[in-house]
Amino acid sequence: MGKWRYGVVLDAGSSGTRVHVYRWLRNAAARKKADVNDLKSLPEIKTKEEWVKKIHPGVSSFANRPESVGTEHLAELLAHAKSIVPDEDARDTPIFLLATAGMRLLGNLERQLLLDQICSYARANTDFLLPDCGVHIQVIPGVTEGLYGWIATNYLMEAFDAPERHDHGKGHHTYGFLDMGGASAQIAFAPNATETEKHANDLTLLRLRNIDGSVQEHRVFVTSWLEFGVHEARRRYVEALQIAAGPEAQELPDPCLPEGLRTTLDGKDAVPVDAAGPSLIGTGKFDECLRQTYPLLDKDAPCLDYPCLLHGIHVPAIDFDVNHFIGISEYWHTTHEIFEMGYKDKAYDFNTYQERVKTFCSQDWASIEDGIHAHKWGKKVDQQKANEVCFKASWIINMLHDGIGVPRVGLEDTSGSLHNGTKEVLAHTKEKGYLDAFQAVNKIDSTEVSWTLGKIVLYASSQVPAQVEEAALPVGFGSNVAGIPPDFQYPSVELLPDSEGFHSEHWHDSLFDGDSPRRIPGILLFVFIVIVAGFFLCGRSRRSRIYLKINNLLRRGGPSHPNHPKKRKGFGAMLPFLNRNGAAYERVMEEGAQDFELGVTDSDSSDADPGRSSEGDSMGLRPPKRASSWGSSSNLPGLKYTLDNTSSGTIGLGISGGSGIAMDRAGLVNYRYWIIWLAPSVRFLDYQKVRDVERKQAKELFGTVEQPSALASKIMGIKSRAFDASSAAATTGQADKAIRVKLTDAERKRVEKMIREAKSLQEITRLEKELNEGRIPGGPDADGDEKMQM
Repeated sequence: MGKWRYGVVLDAGSSGTRVHVYRWLRNAAARKKADVNDLKSLPEIKTKEEWVKKIHPGVSSFANRPESVGTEHLAELLAHAKSIVPDEDARDTPIFLLATAGMRLLGNLERQLLLDQICSYARANTDFLLPDCGVHIQVIPGVTEGLYGWIATNYLMEAFDAPERHDHGKGHHTYGFLDMGGASAQIAFAPNATETEKHANDLTLLRLRNIDGSVQEHRVFVTSWLEFGVHEARRRYVEALQIAAGPEAQELPDPCLPEGLRTTLDGKDAVPVDAAGPSLIGTGKFDECLRQTYPLLDKDAPCLDYPCLLHGIHVPAIDFDVNHFIGISEYWHTTHEIFEMGYKDKAYDFNTYQERVKTFCSQDWASIEDGIHAHKWGKKVDQQKANEVCFKASWIINMLHDGIGVPRVGLEDTSGSLHNGTKEVLAHTKEKGYLDAFQAVNKIDSTEVSWTLGKIVLYASSQVPAQVEEAALPVGFGSNVAGIPPDFQYPSVELLPDSEGFHSEHWHDSLFDGDSPRRIPGILLFVFIVIVAGFFLCGRSRRSRIYLKINNLLRRGGPSHPNHPKKRKGFGAMLPFLNRNGAAYERVMEEGAQDFELGVTDSDSSDADPGRSSEGDSMGLRPPKRASSWGSSSNLPGLKYTLDNTSSGTIGLGISGGSGIAMDRAGLVNYRYWIIWLAPSVRFLDYQKVRDVERKQAKELFGTVEQPSALASKIMGIKSRAFDASSAAATTGQADKAIRVKLTDAERKRVEKMIREAKSLQEITRLEKELNEGRIPGGPDADGDEKMQM
């Protein structure tokens, strides 16, 4: 990586998208280069005119086909940015696409689909730093756009770095910011001391950081007026003309169009006289145009929080003695694209501006077309711009003077001269600090004034390490409260290390080669993270074996007796999820079991140590106290039910798989199919969806409930809680122990028949329960048996 950091910002406006590329020195290099005064300044941002590229239309035009926004719109802009940023710096270069008013007018679903497509395309086709789509690719509110513009304006004016050169009086040294696009308009300014105190809750706290790590804080009022941009204002204007003329009117007189011009309602195409459909007919009356655009300011809207300027939106009182505004975008284009080239000097004051607008808009359309062909107003002025300029000029004048309240310098006493009386003042505006109430600009010191610059200034400032990190407050903006407001906005979710020590120009050099005190802890932390990650990625079985090996090395003392387990030590006590001493279904399924019983099982440890809680009190799979089967029945080849009628006088019912093995490896291997077969309605098992092909395979393996296969019968032969005569005799008074009972031959045969004819495991379980409780199961032959015995 070189000494430069780069940043890419895409301004996704309503009419087009513009990509800006910026660069600045890494903090370590900037500190070496800076003198004492420069250390108290913000990072120096550089850009070039050829680093900016704009294409049409805006991204919002892809709302109905978001899948095309990448190839048809972003590809050209991203290719331009990649051609400027060196390949070795690309991964360290943040990219932002910040959409404004055009995207704000879309529905939530359309907007989100577009943003997702934009982020996916940028990640797939560039190496730029894009850690979080929600922060780097987003629609920013108008107030954020206005705040970024205020930062950019004051940064270029050096009001942040040299406030003593911009003393406006009353301790005020920053400039107000006005911006107008196609859909919205913004205002941002720092009120005077009185208004700042009075409206403290309405202000935004902005925090920046100088090269030396010191902090700047500013309190700014910002608001935005949606639908007050020139395109949305014209739409509302045409709707007002239609309402005034009536629904049946086909020709709508328009005083904001030159006389003799007939256009469609959107004003984009000239139409012939005999064209079908409603059309606008230009009358070329600029004074009337001013009067008809004035109501669009909505000055009469209710003001819930006094004072208000437009549309009932609260704005603190503006003190034009200290608040000097700089306007960009439409404020510049509308005042300069036509009315600068035509007179060879700059249209600065509104005395001159209004006279030139009147002169232009009073011409008929044929004369204006001749001037366009002769490049009277420059090569950039075409028929579309000439068509729109009269409406735009009237809207700008109304917004500035009747809306915001900028003083009307010279308008009331105009003499009709076309000479720009303040041309000489404009030539020295930078030296005198733009002390006029309003000044429209496009560039300051050869750098275009764009809110995108404000975004990069904020981001670059956030990369500077604080003087005292422990007490450092972050760079960003939020509500005007002390410390870190709850709504504080950070420049990025990922602020890369960038200074001395851990924030050095190359952080890996400081970590491995430098003398930083963080070097050794950093290496140890890195190794620990790698070990932990590897441990959890190696699989459950291997992880268990590793745990057992480590635990055996750390364990002190001999192995505990199975019936008297020691208190768990080592990692198992600290990380219970690693412990293998408890009942584990996975272990049984992996390793198999010779014989086990289902249900509550007593542990001998409970008798030996009543103070120690017994693990046998929980449900699980445990080795039975008696593993041998009591006889067998040749009539039951599938499920082997054993009945005991020996001289001991006891009876026990068990389920055995033969040869002392309750479930063989085949059953364990097919346990997923077994569970699917047992529970046909299950949809998900082990976090995986049960497929139809698995249900079919389960049926092939295990048959049906009515006619289970040999494998199913074998698996169902798992020994259940056996009835043990000897244990029953020792614990006659306990409810959960077996009860001694004697069966006659007829009763034994009847029970065998009931077991053979059982249609489900539930029936077998019921029979076993009754026998364990000392009750002889009833059946269809019970009455007959009693009669026979009688």
